[in-house]
Amino acid sequence: MTRVIVVNQTGGPEALASEERSIGQPGPGEARIRQTAIGLNFIDTYQRSGLYPVPLPFVAGNEAAGVVTAIGEGVTEVKVGDRVCYQGTIGAYAEERLIMAAKLVPIPDGVDDRIAAAALLKGLTAYYLLFKTWPMQKGEIVLWHAAAGGTGLIATQWARALGATVIGTAGGAEKVKVALEHGCHHVIDYRADDFAARVKEITGGRGVDVVYDGVGKATFEGSLDCLRPRGLLASFGNASGVVSIPDLGILARKGSLYVTRPTGAHYFARRDDLLEGAKALFDAVLSGAIKVEIGRTFALDAAAAAHRALEGRETTGSVVLLP
Repeated sequence: MTRVIVVNQTGGPEALASEERSIGQPGPGEARIRQTAIGLNFIDTYQRSGLYPVPLPFVAGNEAAGVVTAIGEGVTEVKVGDRVCYQGTIGAYAEERLIMAAKLVPIPDGVDDRIAAAALLKGLTAYYLLFKTWPMQKGEIVLWHAAAGGTGLIATQWARALGATVIGTAGGAEKVKVALEHGCHHVIDYRADDFAARVKEITGGRGVDVVYDGVGKATFEGSLDCLRPRGLLASFGNASGVVSIPDLGILARKGSLYVTRPTGAHYFARRDDLLEGAKALFDAVLSGAIKVEIGRTFALDAAAAAHRALEGRETTGSVVLLP
């Protein structure tokens, strides 16, 4: 038997229930892993609440690291004893689990399991946004919302290493300080300042080339106002609510702007793309270009408290659950 955290009915953090389950042996193409660290992400809260519908009941969570303990027929990607991590595959809030072996990524020597679990989903998000959605060029100016969050801290360090001028937003003096220490050249406290006006001041009226926005509804129109003509808004999350554009003409009026809503599911549908992104991420971690900050850890059974902290904007950096 293994401990899992299940959502039987969608709702608030109280919807996360602890259960004991038997998971069995891996079938063809599957691996069984004993998990050592589990990453917490906003998508976990969207699925729990029903914003992103998932068939009920389901084991929550989308990212973890661990050790392969058994493999099924035909598995060539991993072997028993391998340290591995994964992202984007629901069912992570568990002590042990079965998973398709093709979803697993080897953890390189020198990278701790907790770092791998804290970084893979967020780091791959940063990777596709910086390298694929808008291939970052040296000298460009970017705005990253929630720069003190788990994805933000990874992405802003990476963007700076690529030669960009990085402007971040954060809520409160403590988070502003953290963001300044992790890649941002400028950080705007959105609680105290009009971030769009400050961006125009910082850029001398030019605006930024690209805005990366995981906040959603609360920052959408302000983000458009931060862009230079023909700039791009990459809206990749809904922390404050879902974005809608009832009048597409707003993009013309504000400068012939581009908007995209990318997801990792499409960027990493092929294993080759997954491994390419993971290698780039772990290389950047090992080189020191990216320092992964784990702001808080929670026991697996305290997943509800972890969700409350994340949704309450009480965390900085990554949050990890420990089985």
